[in-house]
Amino acid sequence: MALRHAVLAALLDGEYSGYQLAKAFDVGVANFWHALPQQLYAELAKLEKEGLVAGRRVVQETRPNKRLFQVTEAGLAELEQFAAASSKPAFIRDDLLVKVQAVDRVTAGPVIEQLEERATVAQAKVELFGKLLRQMRGKADEEEFLLRGERIGPYLTCLRGLAFEEDNRDWCMRIASVLRKRRSTHAER
Repeated sequence: MALRHAVLAALLDGEYSGYQLAKAFDVGVANFWHALPQQLYAELAKLEKEGLVAGRRVVQETRPNKRLFQVTEAGLAELEQFAAASSKPAFIRDDLLVKVQAVDRVTAGPVIEQLEERATVAQAKVELFGKLLRQMRGKADEEEFLLRGERIGPYLTCLRGLAFEEDNRDWCMRIASVLRKRRSTHAER
């Protein structure tokens, strides 16, 4: 997947400025595609040049002018082609896992600390995703929303982000616990 597709998908909900897009990415899209604000601005410029998004200038009296972007028909066609193409399997590329792999030959304390920090960050994301899911479905329960909700794509990706972060949190806590127990057992010898 290219950043272009993530940007086009994020713009499906309406017009966004670059700043709003960065915020939307940070909250919703970042659970499956990371991009820096500078990358988003550069991608918006490319997409506009290619006719996949349309930008318009909005004059503001008390603030600098801004540009709002929305997906064009050509952009929707690009997303349609992307959605029809087969996807490659995902893979994990995580430096913390390399550290855990090497934990038998390195000092475990810093690795345990990093696992605990990761678990804390994951818990904060679990709470954020829970809040976002509740906001998206409003007063509907989840099954009703999934069956009749107007736009469920962001909800479904948020569910995946929630499951990922719950698993990430649980795994980090378990491995930190295992390493602490091993460290105390080895210290007793």
